[in-house]
Amino acid sequence: MNRSSRQGATVASIRKAIQQGLDRPESPAPSVSLSSRTANTAPDLFEQANVNFTEKKWLWVPHEKEGYIAGYVVSEDGNDMVTVHLMTGRDVAVNINVTERVNPPKFEKVEDMADLGYLNEASVMHNLKQRYASNMIYTYSGLFLVAVNPYYNLQIYGSDYVAAYKNKKRTEVPPHIFSIADAAFHDMLHSKENQSILITGESGAGKTENTKKVIQFLTAIAGDHKTAAALTATGCSLEQQILSANPILESFGNAQTIRNNNSSRFGKFIRIEFNFAGQIAGANIEWYLFEKPRVTNQSKQERNYHVFYQFMKGADKSVKDRLLIDKGPEGYTFTRKCRQTIQGVDDRAEFDTLVAAMATTGFKTEEQNDLFRVLAAILHMGNMQFQATRNDEAVLREQVAAEKLCHVLGIQLSDFTRAVLRPSIKAGRDWVTQSRTLQQVLLSVEALARSMYERMFGALVSRINSAMSRPDGKSTFIGVLDIAGFEILEVNSFEQLCINYTNERLQQFFNRTMFVLEQEEYTREGIEWNFIDFGMDLQPTIDLIDRTKPIGVMSCLDEECVMPKATDKTFTEKLHGLWANKSDKYEAPRFAMGFTIKHYASQVEYSTEGWLEKNKDPLNENVTRLLGNSSEPFIAQLYSDYADGQSGTPGGGNDVS
Repeated sequence: MNRSSRQGATVASIRKAIQQGLDRPESPAPSVSLSSRTANTAPDLFEQANVNFTEKKWLWVPHEKEGYIAGYVVSEDGNDMVTVHLMTGRDVAVNINVTERVNPPKFEKVEDMADLGYLNEASVMHNLKQRYASNMIYTYSGLFLVAVNPYYNLQIYGSDYVAAYKNKKRTEVPPHIFSIADAAFHDMLHSKENQSILITGESGAGKTENTKKVIQFLTAIAGDHKTAAALTATGCSLEQQILSANPILESFGNAQTIRNNNSSRFGKFIRIEFNFAGQIAGANIEWYLFEKPRVTNQSKQERNYHVFYQFMKGADKSVKDRLLIDKGPEGYTFTRKCRQTIQGVDDRAEFDTLVAAMATTGFKTEEQNDLFRVLAAILHMGNMQFQATRNDEAVLREQVAAEKLCHVLGIQLSDFTRAVLRPSIKAGRDWVTQSRTLQQVLLSVEALARSMYERMFGALVSRINSAMSRPDGKSTFIGVLDIAGFEILEVNSFEQLCINYTNERLQQFFNRTMFVLEQEEYTREGIEWNFIDFGMDLQPTIDLIDRTKPIGVMSCLDEECVMPKATDKTFTEKLHGLWANKSDKYEAPRFAMGFTIKHYASQVEYSTEGWLEKNKDPLNENVTRLLGNSSEPFIAQLYSDYADGQSGTPGGGNDVS
């Protein structure tokens, strides 16, 4: 592809704007206007100290709170001990072997940290910190781009920035996510091979936002914006549909967490497909690791999925009346015990954005209402109240919420209550009914709510993929992997282990692949080098989690789930017997019921409370059979694998308590 002759804003103006955190230029000859954050760049290390670098020996000294503090050597005291005058004004005696060298002033705020004369942790962190303080959130580190989340909107992603980074070599423009996307696009065109961009980091690092910027850039530079043939049946272009998929996925798949107001609670691999001419020819989304437990349980500092609040606050009254929704989030169990609002976010406006995005993607009004029907059903499900009899059998305390639920789901109340409270199970050739305890019923209802939401989410993604699919003309693709970030919460449970294990495996693959490529480059250049398999560093932790001999955490959990009298406590004790004092990656806490694993990113303590039920997540097949035969087509479709042509539970059974 030839480079565009018009670049929009000049490269110099873009560089200046990015470095100073300015509003994006609105014309090829922009006027400078300051953003809300100060445009003054952070002073470098030696300006702060008001000393000449060459006159002193500078060192980074470890510090418990700050990480590292710079200082210069005052005296060498023998036995590897030195006295260092710190930037804070104190003199400290320290062993020189625990210090790191400070880079000369010419390396302050360097764009590529691979260029640092002294490449050490302290210098890397200092460089990122100084650039961040100057509103330069992107920094290269060799093959990789490091992004530091500013937690506010920087105006560096407009159309002029797209034009400035289009057809530019990495060395010609400042570090930016657009540069990574442009390089992937040109590598794809040149080599005729598929490309992938991996976006990873801990929760709240900004992965989802950077994923959106990659897609924005690719749709801008490779879209067919001119021909009528490029328009879909909705009158919108394929590129518009691809961009509209984001607000839909964010509404149904994102939530407020302790660390992030818009955290993706699932991982996704997005393929942007191109034809031989380099124009976008389709897109596809694969999803995994969806956080089902959030549907029924959230901490007080978090929220359920955004769409629940958007729907209850923003939907038309006629829609809510039809689905029997007559309260706000505070009136429903699954949204009541957590935060109701997000500072600076208008859920009503977000609902309007969601509906507009669904219309652009081609969702008919009936299809939108089908999704809202599932939301309403889950809300009603959470409001059902049960109580235990003297015989410890569960009964329905009142029928209002259950009646609403059955109306919305298109099933009979009598069939539903019988399926929930006294389900039929097959014993040999006969069907027998079995009374359920209060705890069993509550767990069953929650499992049903989680299952229904996950199935709806899968159907939603399939519908989006159908809208973005084009049968012909596909040649290559650029994949963007937005993986659920490594998580360390106040209480870490089964979900966090699954997420962190996935990150561990991905990091191993990433290390092995990227550093093998780097070492092959050394070989081609004739550099003497002993080959190192960097992926093996993570293998002990991976074995601890997924090995079968000796059994790891996952295998042990599966094994305990089929044992008749197993509990979370017996599972934990069995793990301790298998791994405590036998692996340096595993620790048994002194008091809490759980275990600690040393991951590549950090050490994480996991609580094992509720793990057996979470791993089973049992569905009541009597209820799912009812749903598979629902009078509402979308509900029946979600549970079509349970449909058997029968309405209700099998009859003719014997009662068994």
